[in-house]
Amino acid sequence: MVVGFIGSYIFPNLLGIMELLFYMLCLFLFTDFLLLYASKGTINGERLVPDKLSNGDQNPILIHISNSYLFLVSLRLLDELPHQFQKRDFEIRANLKKGEHKKFKYQLRPTERGGYTFGNLNVFVCTPLGLLARKYTFNAAHEVPVYPSFLQLRKYDLMAFSNKLFDFGLKKIRRIGHTMEFEQIKEYVQGDDIRNINWKATAKKSQLMVNQFQDEKSQPIYSVIDKGRVMKMPFDALSLLDYAINATLVLSNIAIKKQDKAGMFTFSNTIENRVVAERRSAQMNLILETLYNVNTNFAESDFSRLYVDIKRNINQRSLILLYTNFETLDALHRQLPYLQAIAKYHLLVVVFFQNTELQEFAAQKAASAHQIFERTIAEKFVYEKKLIVNELRKYGIQSLLTKPEDLTINTINRYLEIKARGLL
Repeated sequence: MVVGFIGSYIFPNLLGIMELLFYMLCLFLFTDFLLLYASKGTINGERLVPDKLSNGDQNPILIHISNSYLFLVSLRLLDELPHQFQKRDFEIRANLKKGEHKKFKYQLRPTERGGYTFGNLNVFVCTPLGLLARKYTFNAAHEVPVYPSFLQLRKYDLMAFSNKLFDFGLKKIRRIGHTMEFEQIKEYVQGDDIRNINWKATAKKSQLMVNQFQDEKSQPIYSVIDKGRVMKMPFDALSLLDYAINATLVLSNIAIKKQDKAGMFTFSNTIENRVVAERRSAQMNLILETLYNVNTNFAESDFSRLYVDIKRNINQRSLILLYTNFETLDALHRQLPYLQAIAKYHLLVVVFFQNTELQEFAAQKAASAHQIFERTIAEKFVYEKKLIVNELRKYGIQSLLTKPEDLTINTINRYLEIKARGLL
């Protein structure tokens, strides 16, 4: 339009055409303005967010938009996401017919626990003319807490007593020995173990009777989380601490479903966030709320204080799953006397992590002497993790070396294996 008016100075015959186009543009703009602001129609919008978000998981967010205009409109939705996601260009574009209602769904994956504040929901509306846009702002600002991965908890909850656990990588362990609790005497049916025949009851009843056993119950299961600086290392945007927290939540739930007592506490230079192992109905909610507030304090972890606290406060033999991380043999040897002392009275499983990024780096081909040197050092650290496993085994301490993303499955596997073999 501007170019046309400038050109009319050179070609005077264009001036009349440009004036006509200008008046038509003004007419269209006025019509567009009336359609957007003077008509009775409007746009209604609402954002639906869960009461809490699950850390490390994809959480669904819904937006409901309805059009009460008497014509088709084009929408541009700008949702003000929490600053933790660092998304300032998030938008959704769509068309809505007259009287139409639409639902828009997107996913958010938080990687930190805490409060996440959503801002307003902004909707820019255009008529079919598309010359103007009217902004609708819906005051949807509110804060949503991000808890440890309760979606993982629900995922494994219904599978705890079914064979579906095996579909997700959990192993079926052959039971060794008879370390179960006696439950009842019942009539023999085909398939019962003949070694469990109760001959006295058989003589009295004049028919075969067998002893029926069940897994030992009410065994204390403690998840102990190291929240020192070694657990701050990130993998796939989540810290090792968050992986340990998510695994603790799921394992505690399965332990309670298996009639065991679940408890937890954290340590670094002090012992904190203690939840005594119990099997009460409110235990899982207590553990969830406690894990919500666990954060790394960047201090050096004091394993001597951990040993003293366990000796003082845990009197019954318990399964202790210790989530920590050792990168070198020297780091292990400094803490080994305390681990041995704990393992003397309890069944200790030291859970630590493979450095998957370092493994991928070590597997790459080297093209120069400098790269050969770097990959040699990387392979040394990867191999040292395996040496740590062997060193713990040499002193009779169980260990679990796992990828961060496989921590939950592998931890449940180890718990079920210990229960099946009656090691506790």
